[in-house]
Amino acid sequence: MTARTPEPLAEISVESADGAVLRVRRHGNVQAATRLLVSHGNGFAIDGYIDFWGRFLPGFDVVAFDMRSHGRNPVAEPANHDYAHMALDIDAVGRAVRAEFGQKPSAGLFHSMSAQSAMLQTGSSTGAGPAHFDALIAFDPPNVPAPGHPVHEAMVGYEHKLGRWASRRPTRFADPADLAADFAATRSGRRWVQGASVAMAQAVLRQCGDGWELICPREREASMYLQEIDLGLWPRRADMPIPVALIGADPECPYPTATALSNRALAQEGGFDYCAIPGTSHLLQLEEPAACAEAALTALARLQVA
Repeated sequence: MTARTPEPLAEISVESADGAVLRVRRHGNVQAATRLLVSHGNGFAIDGYIDFWGRFLPGFDVVAFDMRSHGRNPVAEPANHDYAHMALDIDAVGRAVRAEFGQKPSAGLFHSMSAQSAMLQTGSSTGAGPAHFDALIAFDPPNVPAPGHPVHEAMVGYEHKLGRWASRRPTRFADPADLAADFAATRSGRRWVQGASVAMAQAVLRQCGDGWELICPREREASMYLQEIDLGLWPRRADMPIPVALIGADPECPYPTATALSNRALAQEGGFDYCAIPGTSHLLQLEEPAACAEAALTALARLQVA
């Protein structure tokens, strides 16, 4: 647990369809009328986003969880580290939360990989999505449009670049401070709010012998970036059974990330509620947590959830 993450009010272990275990924690105001479920992007962990989701604790019933083989979860079966199983994880968590904590108006606030997993689960033919969430707020999901689309090549290049980076990253560290320094030295990391690099390093590492190792194996992290290329996730608002809002990185900054361009295009073509956070890259919740929280509140009000 990071030093800045509060003790949960309750914690449950959820078993997904293939037996993967997901540790789900309840925080915030359990009497609040609205519940928020929060999760993270590929290779990260939700405790590292505390500067973002901690802002909701006074006024919302907040449920935080890590995706499979990330954060506080045990490492699951490697053959099932894919979007199909992560969508099933979202389904399992949604069902368990309603069963254990009761039913109330709920919204998912998910970033990147978890946002895509939630979009897949919510838009599935099972009809399970609307039972779990009344709305979905997706922070900068790295959706890749079909070949021939103006941002297709940029997104493919972006995914390959991240895949190469992940496959080569160090897996062991003498101390979490070493990984925190690596985070802080990246182009995005230099914009993270104070303390975020330390919180994230603590959240993604597990003590092993006389050192620390990445909880999510780098090969699995790399595989998820490459899976996004052929995921075929380019929905339209009319095809989604619940309201969906996109909150993206800044497409107007001097060097926008490919995801910023992708989300703007997806919103324009798909008819989604959308806003971009000025001056941010793909890790917008770590760079501008206050602005991201405010944008989420605005979206919740527009989608008539809070």
